[in-house]
Amino acid sequence: MVAQTKRKISVSHMTKIAMMSVLAFVLMQFELIIPIFPAFLKIDVSDLPALILAFSMGPFAGIAVEGIKNLLHMFQTSTGGVGELANFIIGISMVVPAALVYKRSKSKKSAIIGLAVGTVVMSIVGGLANYFILIPFYTNFMPIDAIIGMGAAVNPSIVSLETLILFGIMPFNIFKGIVLSILTLVLYKRISPILHR
Repeated sequence: MVAQTKRKISVSHMTKIAMMSVLAFVLMQFELIIPIFPAFLKIDVSDLPALILAFSMGPFAGIAVEGIKNLLHMFQTSTGGVGELANFIIGISMVVPAALVYKRSKSKKSAIIGLAVGTVVMSIVGGLANYFILIPFYTNFMPIDAIIGMGAAVNPSIVSLETLILFGIMPFNIFKGIVLSILTLVLYKRISPILHR
């Protein structure tokens, strides 16, 4: 009886992870350019299902959604997997801290604190991932001066790789984190009763 219950819970968890992963993959297809940021920075809300599930089932569920979403996206990759790796690293850098803080005390206050911590961590990790992984990779296809020029087109303070990270990429990730945080706070309580069945 206990084994059967555990199996049902396991199947239920796997089903929810699978459904949210597919939803995240679909959301990944819809990207928007925000005019105040360099054109190569496009926002999507594919981390939202991972955040919601991590709040409901714990950080490992969120990590699983991020992983499956990016594995599915590998079938249409244009970066040889580098973009997907960076997306996974940056995604879990918000999902895991937010879920860990929320898990300690499941209240609206801890959700807000967790999402704020996650946003800051994602901004830092996003900056590092772009500095060490993404931008060096893209310099194989586009000169670094052209990449910096795309940043300078929207912000004259961007004159080097370091200023691109500080004034372009990190603020973009903070903006993205705020958008994801608002959507999570609005939607989680409405969706959580379904996820807890």
